[in-house]
Amino acid sequence: CRFSQMLHPIFEEASNVIKEEYPDKNQVVFARVDCDQHSDIAQRYRISKYPTLKLFRNGMMMKREYRGQRSVTAIADYIRQQKSNPIREVQDLEEISSLDRSRRNIIGYFEQKDSDNYRTFERVANILHDDCVFLSAFGAISKAERFSGDNIIYKPPGENAPDMVYLGSLTNFDLIYAWTQDKCVPLVREITFENGEELTEEGLPFLILFHMKDDLESLEKFQQEVARQLIGEKGTINFLHADCDKFRHPLLHIQKTPADCPVIAIDSFRHMYVFPDFSDLSVPGKLKQFVLDLHSGKLHREFHHGPDPTDVAPGQPIQDLASSPPESSFQKLAPSEHRYTLLREKDEL
Repeated sequence: CRFSQMLHPIFEEASNVIKEEYPDKNQVVFARVDCDQHSDIAQRYRISKYPTLKLFRNGMMMKREYRGQRSVTAIADYIRQQKSNPIREVQDLEEISSLDRSRRNIIGYFEQKDSDNYRTFERVANILHDDCVFLSAFGAISKAERFSGDNIIYKPPGENAPDMVYLGSLTNFDLIYAWTQDKCVPLVREITFENGEELTEEGLPFLILFHMKDDLESLEKFQQEVARQLIGEKGTINFLHADCDKFRHPLLHIQKTPADCPVIAIDSFRHMYVFPDFSDLSVPGKLKQFVLDLHSGKLHREFHHGPDPTDVAPGQPIQDLASSPPESSFQKLAPSEHRYTLLREKDEL
């Protein structure tokens, strides 16, 4: 790969620069993988384009890969940024009352910084700092919030949203990480031109609500029904919402325009499938069945061969469709010289 060969000396020089600043091997490790020789590793981490630069923390691959400039200075600056403390220390509890409540805030109250409780909190913050704001308070400053010991709370978006308290072990990384991730990463996320490729690389199909930006009512209904019907499917499909105006091209793939919004569709990365009628969203089990039909292959099968025999009324002929379902749209985010990308569409707006 010519681009991999071009990056090789740059990557190596960046590692030498960082090694001088962080000589302890436990601080930063640069590594490279020959994916021809180790295809199992490439497959495990869903590497499909080269070269790819991934960041790992505590053995976990971060969602956001490095997409900055391929230069020694840019890569070294990126590492320095990643080494910066993701937790802001609070000097006065009055600061808590002036937090930006449009953000998701996680606050840890600890007796002392040099403790196992805080070190676990710090590990979690290092992984999820892109999704939440992390703050901490220590000693006398935090005493009022430590009436039953060290404490971690979550302040969700919204001025009147109630706080949520973490009730598990403060030294159990897996428990704190799972709890914090659940609070920091919304069940229904917005897909944008900036994060589209990142979401695609998670490898899960998309269930997308296309809605007008100011149509918050439809978004709220979608969020409620996803939480009600599909919470058990969280690890099998990504729940997303998209601005109809910005994502006109994917709508065209399913013969829709912004005038048709709100529209719900599944993108399987092979094809796109449309939820029949947005007004059916609140029908018990309807949205869940739509997702289950994706997993069972029913959506794909019916696009090619018409309704399953069990879904056809007696005497009604089975339709044989010659055409395929609309192609996936978001799959095009993967770089390809033969296909358009949504990133190009961004430049045209």
